[in-house]
Amino acid sequence: MKKFLLFLLFFPLMALNGCAGEKETEPKPSERPPQTEEENDMEVIAKNLRTPWSIEFDGSSFYLSERTGAIVKIAGGKMTRQKLRLEKELSSAAEAGVLGFVLHPEKKDAAFLYYTYEEGTNRYNRVVELRLEKDEWSEEKVLIDRLPSGPVHHGGRMKIGPDKKLYVTAGDAGQPANAQDLDSLGGKILRMNLDGTIPDDNPFPGSYVYSYGHRNPQGLAWDENGQLYSTEHGQSAHDEINKIEPGQNYGWPIIQGDETKEGMLPPLFHTGEDTWAPSGIAYKDGMLYVAQLRGEGVIAFDRTKKTFLKIVSGVGRVRDVYILDNDLYLITNNTDGRGTPAEEDDKMYKIPIPQLR
Repeated sequence: MKKFLLFLLFFPLMALNGCAGEKETEPKPSERPPQTEEENDMEVIAKNLRTPWSIEFDGSSFYLSERTGAIVKIAGGKMTRQKLRLEKELSSAAEAGVLGFVLHPEKKDAAFLYYTYEEGTNRYNRVVELRLEKDEWSEEKVLIDRLPSGPVHHGGRMKIGPDKKLYVTAGDAGQPANAQDLDSLGGKILRMNLDGTIPDDNPFPGSYVYSYGHRNPQGLAWDENGQLYSTEHGQSAHDEINKIEPGQNYGWPIIQGDETKEGMLPPLFHTGEDTWAPSGIAYKDGMLYVAQLRGEGVIAFDRTKKTFLKIVSGVGRVRDVYILDNDLYLITNNTDGRGTPAEEDDKMYKIPIPQLR
Protein backbone atom coordinates (compact mmCIF):
# COMPACT_ATOMS: atom_id res chain seq x y z
CA MET A 1 0.00 0.00 0.00
CA LYS A 2 1.07 3.59 -0.65
CA LYS A 3 0.35 6.59 1.52
CA PHE A 4 -1.58 9.50 -0.08
CA LEU A 5 -1.09 13.09 1.05
CA LEU A 6 -4.18 14.29 2.92
CA PHE A 7 -4.67 18.00 3.49
CA LEU A 8 -6.50 18.43 6.77
CA LEU A 9 -8.21 21.77 6.29
CA PHE A 10 -11.29 22.62 4.26
CA PHE A 11 -10.93 25.77 2.21
CA PRO A 12 -14.06 27.96 2.06
CA LEU A 13 -15.22 29.46 -1.21
CA MET A 14 -14.56 32.99 0.02
CA ALA A 15 -10.88 32.17 0.46
CA LEU A 16 -10.49 31.83 -3.29
CA ASN A 17 -10.02 34.80 -5.55
CA GLY A 18 -11.11 32.86 -8.68
CA CYS A 19 -9.82 29.40 -10.96
CA ALA A 20 -7.83 29.00 -14.16
CA GLY A 21 -8.04 26.47 -16.93
CA GLU A 22 -4.99 25.03 -18.60
CA LYS A 23 -3.20 27.17 -21.13
CA GLU A 24 -3.58 24.62 -23.88
CA THR A 25 -1.51 26.45 -26.49
CA GLU A 26 1.55 26.77 -24.25
CA PRO A 27 1.58 23.72 -21.98
CA LYS A 28 4.07 23.77 -19.14
CA PRO A 29 5.56 20.53 -17.78
CA SER A 30 4.50 19.59 -14.28
CA GLU A 31 7.11 19.62 -11.54
CA ARG A 32 6.69 17.18 -8.68
CA PRO A 33 8.87 15.17 -6.34
CA PRO A 34 9.40 11.48 -7.07
CA GLN A 35 6.87 9.10 -5.53
CA THR A 36 8.02 6.68 -2.86
CA GLU A 37 6.37 3.79 -1.06
CA GLU A 38 6.75 5.66 2.23
CA GLU A 39 5.19 8.94 1.06
CA ASN A 40 2.05 7.63 -0.59
CA ASP A 41 -0.68 5.42 0.85
CA MET A 42 -2.00 4.21 -2.47
CA GLU A 43 -2.31 0.84 -4.13
CA VAL A 44 -1.10 0.67 -7.73
CA ILE A 45 -3.67 -1.24 -9.80
CA ALA A 46 -1.99 -0.80 -13.21
CA LYS A 47 1.13 0.88 -14.57
CA ASN A 48 2.80 1.74 -17.87
CA LEU A 49 -0.49 3.05 -19.23
CA ARG A 50 -0.45 5.18 -22.39
CA THR A 51 -2.21 8.44 -21.57
CA PRO A 52 -5.39 6.87 -20.12
CA TRP A 53 -8.52 9.02 -20.31
CA SER A 54 -11.55 7.30 -18.74
CA ILE A 55 -12.41 4.58 -16.23
CA GLU A 56 -15.29 2.13 -16.68
CA PHE A 57 -16.31 -0.95 -14.67
CA ASP A 58 -18.59 -3.85 -15.62
CA GLY A 59 -18.97 -5.48 -12.19
CA SER A 60 -15.82 -7.57 -12.38
CA SER A 61 -13.34 -5.83 -14.71
CA PHE A 62 -12.09 -2.30 -15.24
CA TYR A 63 -11.78 -0.78 -18.70
CA LEU A 64 -9.55 2.22 -19.37
CA SER A 65 -9.50 4.12 -22.64
CA GLU A 66 -6.06 5.24 -23.86
CA ARG A 67 -5.84 8.36 -25.99
CA THR A 68 -3.24 6.69 -28.19
CA GLY A 69 -5.78 4.14 -29.46
CA ALA A 70 -6.56 1.18 -27.20
CA ILE A 71 -8.81 -0.08 -24.40
CA VAL A 72 -7.07 -1.59 -21.37
CA LYS A 73 -8.93 -4.34 -19.50
CA ILE A 74 -7.92 -5.03 -15.90
CA ALA A 75 -9.25 -8.22 -14.34
CA GLY A 76 -7.88 -10.50 -11.63
CA GLY A 77 -4.66 -8.54 -11.40
CA LYS A 78 -4.00 -8.97 -15.13
CA MET A 79 -3.83 -6.12 -17.62
CA THR A 80 -4.79 -6.74 -21.26
CA ARG A 81 -4.46 -4.06 -23.94
CA GLN A 82 -7.37 -4.56 -26.33
CA LYS A 83 -7.12 -3.29 -29.90
CA LEU A 84 -9.45 -0.71 -31.41
CA ARG A 85 -10.52 -0.97 -35.04
CA LEU A 86 -11.89 2.43 -36.03
CA GLU A 87 -13.32 3.61 -39.35
CA LYS A 88 -11.57 6.99 -39.28
CA GLU A 89 -7.94 8.04 -38.85
CA LEU A 90 -7.36 8.71 -35.16
CA SER A 91 -6.10 12.22 -34.42
CA SER A 92 -2.93 12.76 -32.43
CA ALA A 93 -3.55 16.50 -31.94
CA ALA A 94 -3.33 18.07 -28.50
CA GLU A 95 -6.03 16.71 -26.16
CA ALA A 96 -7.39 14.55 -29.01
CA GLY A 97 -7.62 10.82 -29.73
CA VAL A 98 -9.58 8.12 -27.93
CA LEU A 99 -11.47 9.89 -25.14
CA GLY A 100 -14.70 8.75 -23.46
CA PHE A 101 -15.57 5.05 -23.24
CA VAL A 102 -18.79 3.69 -21.72
CA LEU A 103 -20.05 0.12 -21.65
CA HIS A 104 -23.48 -0.45 -23.20
CA PRO A 105 -25.97 -1.07 -20.37
CA GLU A 106 -28.24 -3.30 -22.45
CA LYS A 107 -25.93 -5.22 -24.79
CA LYS A 108 -23.20 -7.70 -23.94
CA ASP A 109 -19.76 -7.01 -25.44
CA ALA A 110 -20.82 -3.56 -26.65
CA ALA A 111 -19.72 -0.06 -25.70
CA PHE A 112 -19.78 3.58 -26.75
CA LEU A 113 -16.65 5.49 -27.71
CA TYR A 114 -15.90 9.18 -28.30
CA TYR A 115 -12.88 9.85 -30.48
CA THR A 116 -11.23 12.58 -32.54
CA TYR A 117 -10.36 11.86 -36.15
CA GLU A 118 -8.63 13.48 -39.10
CA GLU A 119 -10.31 13.90 -42.47
CA GLY A 120 -8.08 15.67 -44.98
CA THR A 121 -7.15 18.98 -43.41
CA ASN A 122 -10.13 18.88 -41.05
CA ARG A 123 -10.62 17.38 -37.58
CA TYR A 124 -13.86 16.15 -36.02
CA ASN A 125 -15.20 14.19 -33.05
CA ARG A 126 -17.71 11.35 -33.24
CA VAL A 127 -19.61 9.01 -30.94
CA VAL A 128 -19.80 5.39 -32.07
CA GLU A 129 -21.01 2.02 -30.84
CA LEU A 130 -18.33 -0.67 -30.54
CA ARG A 131 -18.54 -4.44 -30.59
CA LEU A 132 -16.02 -6.69 -28.79
CA GLU A 133 -14.71 -9.91 -30.28
CA LYS A 134 -11.53 -11.72 -29.23
CA ASP A 135 -10.02 -8.75 -27.39
CA GLU A 136 -10.66 -6.38 -30.28
CA TRP A 137 -13.22 -3.58 -30.29
CA SER A 138 -14.59 -2.69 -33.71
CA GLU A 139 -16.60 0.36 -34.72
CA GLU A 140 -20.06 -0.90 -35.60
CA LYS A 141 -22.38 2.10 -35.71
CA VAL A 142 -22.03 5.89 -35.76
CA LEU A 143 -24.38 7.60 -33.31
CA ILE A 144 -23.34 11.19 -33.96
CA ASP A 145 -20.63 12.57 -36.24
CA ARG A 146 -18.72 15.73 -37.05
CA LEU A 147 -18.86 17.23 -33.60
CA PRO A 148 -16.73 20.40 -33.74
CA SER A 149 -13.04 19.86 -33.15
CA GLY A 150 -10.05 22.16 -33.38
CA PRO A 151 -6.58 22.48 -31.91
CA VAL A 152 -8.02 22.08 -28.36
CA HIS A 153 -11.28 21.68 -26.39
CA HIS A 154 -12.63 18.37 -27.67
CA GLY A 155 -14.78 17.62 -24.62
CA GLY A 156 -15.20 13.85 -24.74
CA ARG A 157 -16.68 12.67 -21.45
CA MET A 158 -19.56 10.19 -21.74
CA LYS A 159 -21.79 8.71 -19.05
CA ILE A 160 -25.05 6.75 -18.90
CA GLY A 161 -27.49 8.78 -16.81
CA PRO A 162 -29.99 7.41 -14.29
CA ASP A 163 -32.61 7.88 -17.03
CA LYS A 164 -30.69 5.37 -19.22
CA LYS A 165 -29.76 8.08 -21.72
CA LEU A 166 -26.24 8.69 -23.04
CA TYR A 167 -24.77 12.05 -22.00
CA VAL A 168 -21.81 13.51 -23.90
CA THR A 169 -19.69 16.61 -23.27
CA ALA A 170 -18.58 18.56 -26.34
CA GLY A 171 -15.99 21.35 -26.11
CA ASP A 172 -16.15 24.62 -28.00
CA ALA A 173 -13.26 23.45 -30.25
CA GLY A 174 -11.35 26.62 -29.48
CA GLN A 175 -14.15 28.71 -31.05
CA PRO A 176 -15.97 30.39 -28.12
CA ALA A 177 -18.93 31.45 -30.29
CA ASN A 178 -19.88 27.78 -30.71
CA ALA A 179 -20.97 27.63 -27.07
CA GLN A 180 -23.81 30.16 -27.55
CA ASP A 181 -24.90 28.90 -30.99
CA LEU A 182 -27.74 26.40 -30.61
CA ASP A 183 -27.17 25.28 -34.20
CA SER A 184 -23.68 24.10 -33.23
CA LEU A 185 -23.06 21.07 -31.01
CA GLY A 186 -19.80 22.56 -29.72
CA GLY A 187 -19.65 23.92 -26.17
CA LYS A 188 -22.59 21.77 -25.07
CA ILE A 189 -23.67 18.84 -22.96
CA LEU A 190 -25.56 16.48 -25.26
CA ARG A 191 -28.21 13.85 -24.45
CA MET A 192 -29.28 10.98 -26.69
CA ASN A 193 -31.04 7.64 -26.70
CA LEU A 194 -28.79 4.60 -26.73
CA ASP A 195 -29.47 4.11 -30.44
CA GLY A 196 -28.27 7.63 -31.21
CA THR A 197 -31.69 9.19 -31.73
CA ILE A 198 -32.84 12.39 -30.05
CA PRO A 199 -35.05 11.89 -26.95
CA ASP A 200 -38.53 13.35 -27.24
CA ASP A 201 -38.13 15.11 -23.89
CA ASN A 202 -34.90 16.95 -24.69
CA PRO A 203 -35.22 20.67 -23.84
CA PHE A 204 -34.81 21.80 -27.46
CA PRO A 205 -37.07 19.78 -29.81
CA GLY A 206 -35.14 17.91 -32.48
CA SER A 207 -31.78 18.76 -30.89
CA TYR A 208 -29.21 16.76 -28.92
CA VAL A 209 -28.45 19.86 -26.82
CA TYR A 210 -29.16 19.40 -23.11
CA SER A 211 -27.30 22.49 -21.84
CA TYR A 212 -25.10 25.09 -23.51
CA GLY A 213 -22.70 27.95 -22.90
CA HIS A 214 -19.84 25.58 -21.95
CA ARG A 215 -16.15 26.02 -22.76
CA ASN A 216 -14.65 22.57 -22.29
CA PRO A 217 -16.76 20.38 -19.99
CA GLN A 218 -14.77 17.37 -18.80
CA GLY A 219 -16.74 15.54 -16.09
CA LEU A 220 -20.27 14.24 -15.46
CA ALA A 221 -21.79 12.80 -12.28
CA TRP A 222 -25.25 12.42 -10.73
CA ASP A 223 -26.30 12.42 -7.09
CA GLU A 224 -28.84 10.06 -5.51
CA ASN A 225 -31.70 12.36 -6.58
CA GLY A 226 -30.69 12.35 -10.23
CA GLN A 227 -29.15 15.83 -10.18
CA LEU A 228 -26.40 16.20 -12.78
CA TYR A 229 -23.09 17.98 -12.06
CA SER A 230 -20.30 18.82 -14.50
CA THR A 231 -16.75 20.14 -14.35
CA GLU A 232 -15.45 22.67 -16.85
CA HIS A 233 -12.14 24.27 -17.75
CA GLY A 234 -12.16 28.04 -17.40
CA GLN A 235 -10.08 30.48 -19.40
CA SER A 236 -6.71 30.85 -17.68
CA ALA A 237 -8.57 30.43 -14.34
CA HIS A 238 -12.16 30.29 -13.09
CA ASP A 239 -12.52 26.55 -13.52
CA GLU A 240 -16.05 25.48 -12.70
CA ILE A 241 -18.28 22.93 -11.05
CA ASN A 242 -21.75 23.35 -12.51
CA LYS A 243 -25.15 22.12 -11.39
CA ILE A 244 -26.71 21.21 -14.73
CA GLU A 245 -30.34 21.95 -15.51
CA PRO A 246 -31.89 21.01 -18.89
CA GLY A 247 -32.03 23.81 -21.43
CA GLN A 248 -29.97 26.26 -19.39
CA ASN A 249 -27.21 28.57 -20.62
CA TYR A 250 -23.98 28.51 -18.54
CA GLY A 251 -22.62 31.70 -20.00
CA TRP A 252 -19.39 31.01 -21.86
CA PRO A 253 -17.90 33.16 -23.37
CA ILE A 254 -20.12 36.02 -22.15
CA ILE A 255 -19.76 35.52 -18.40
CA GLN A 256 -17.39 33.63 -16.12
CA GLY A 257 -16.55 33.52 -12.45
CA ASP A 258 -18.81 35.79 -10.39
CA GLU A 259 -20.16 37.63 -13.42
CA THR A 260 -23.90 37.47 -14.03
CA LYS A 261 -26.27 38.10 -16.91
CA GLU A 262 -29.99 37.55 -17.21
CA GLY A 263 -30.78 34.19 -18.79
CA MET A 264 -27.42 32.67 -17.85
CA LEU A 265 -26.57 30.49 -14.86
CA PRO A 266 -23.39 31.11 -12.85
CA PRO A 267 -21.33 28.11 -11.70
CA LEU A 268 -22.09 26.32 -8.45
CA PHE A 269 -18.41 26.90 -7.67
CA HIS A 270 -15.43 28.43 -9.44
CA THR A 271 -11.77 28.50 -8.52
CA GLY A 272 -11.09 32.17 -9.08
CA GLU A 273 -7.46 32.88 -9.96
CA ASP A 274 -6.43 29.38 -8.94
CA THR A 275 -6.17 26.64 -11.57
CA TRP A 276 -7.43 23.09 -11.21
CA ALA A 277 -8.05 22.12 -14.85
CA PRO A 278 -10.75 19.72 -13.56
CA SER A 279 -11.48 16.56 -15.50
CA GLY A 280 -13.51 13.50 -14.43
CA ILE A 281 -15.76 13.58 -11.36
CA ALA A 282 -17.55 11.04 -9.18
CA TYR A 283 -20.20 11.43 -6.47
CA LYS A 284 -20.72 9.76 -3.09
CA ASP A 285 -22.57 10.80 0.08
CA GLY A 286 -22.90 14.49 -0.69
CA MET A 287 -19.34 14.90 -1.96
CA LEU A 288 -18.06 15.40 -5.50
CA TYR A 289 -14.60 13.95 -6.14
CA VAL A 290 -12.82 15.98 -8.80
CA ALA A 291 -9.77 14.91 -10.83
CA GLN A 292 -7.26 17.74 -11.31
CA LEU A 293 -4.87 18.00 -14.22
CA ARG A 294 -3.02 21.26 -13.59
CA GLY A 295 -3.92 21.01 -9.91
CA GLU A 296 -2.32 17.54 -9.83
CA GLY A 297 -4.50 15.60 -7.45
CA VAL A 298 -8.05 14.85 -6.38
CA ILE A 299 -10.36 17.29 -4.62
CA ALA A 300 -13.32 16.32 -2.42
CA PHE A 301 -15.92 19.08 -2.86
CA ASP A 302 -18.85 19.54 -0.48
CA ARG A 303 -21.64 20.71 -2.79
CA THR A 304 -23.72 22.12 0.11
CA LYS A 305 -21.04 24.02 2.02
CA LYS A 306 -19.06 24.80 -1.15
CA THR A 307 -15.85 23.87 0.60
CA PHE A 308 -13.19 21.49 -0.60
CA LEU A 309 -10.42 19.26 0.65
CA LYS A 310 -7.47 18.00 -1.36
CA ILE A 311 -7.30 14.28 -0.64
CA VAL A 312 -4.67 13.14 -3.17
CA SER A 313 -1.39 14.80 -4.11
CA GLY A 314 2.05 13.80 -5.31
CA VAL A 315 0.94 11.65 -8.26
CA GLY A 316 0.93 14.33 -10.96
CA ARG A 317 -1.90 15.02 -13.38
CA VAL A 318 -5.14 13.14 -12.68
CA ARG A 319 -7.55 12.59 -15.58
CA ASP A 320 -10.45 10.53 -14.21
CA VAL A 321 -11.86 9.12 -10.98
CA TYR A 322 -14.23 6.25 -10.24
CA ILE A 323 -15.89 5.18 -6.98
CA LEU A 324 -16.53 1.54 -6.17
CA ASP A 325 -17.95 0.79 -2.74
CA ASN A 326 -15.73 2.71 -0.30
CA ASP A 327 -12.72 3.02 -2.59
CA LEU A 328 -11.68 5.72 -5.02
CA TYR A 329 -9.87 4.76 -8.23
CA LEU A 330 -7.92 7.31 -10.26
CA ILE A 331 -5.76 7.43 -13.38
CA THR A 332 -2.84 9.77 -14.00
CA ASN A 333 -2.09 11.58 -17.25
CA ASN A 334 1.58 12.41 -16.90
CA THR A 335 2.42 11.05 -20.39
CA ASP A 336 0.06 13.45 -22.17
CA GLY A 337 2.81 15.90 -23.15
CA ARG A 338 2.02 18.33 -20.33
CA GLY A 339 3.29 16.35 -17.37
CA THR A 340 6.59 14.99 -16.13
CA PRO A 341 6.25 11.20 -16.14
CA ALA A 342 7.60 9.30 -13.18
CA GLU A 343 8.91 5.76 -13.51
CA GLU A 344 6.25 3.38 -14.94
CA ASP A 345 3.75 6.19 -15.53
CA ASP A 346 0.93 6.41 -16.26
CA LYS A 347 -0.76 4.52 -13.43
CA MET A 348 -4.12 3.56 -12.01
CA TYR A 349 -4.39 3.87 -8.23
CA LYS A 350 -6.83 2.81 -5.55
CA ILE A 351 -7.31 4.53 -2.19
CA PRO A 352 -9.91 4.19 0.56
CA ILE A 353 -12.28 7.17 0.57
CA PRO A 354 -11.37 9.24 3.64
CA GLN A 355 -14.03 9.97 6.26
CA LEU A 356 -14.71 13.67 5.79
CA ARG A 357 -17.86 14.19 7.86
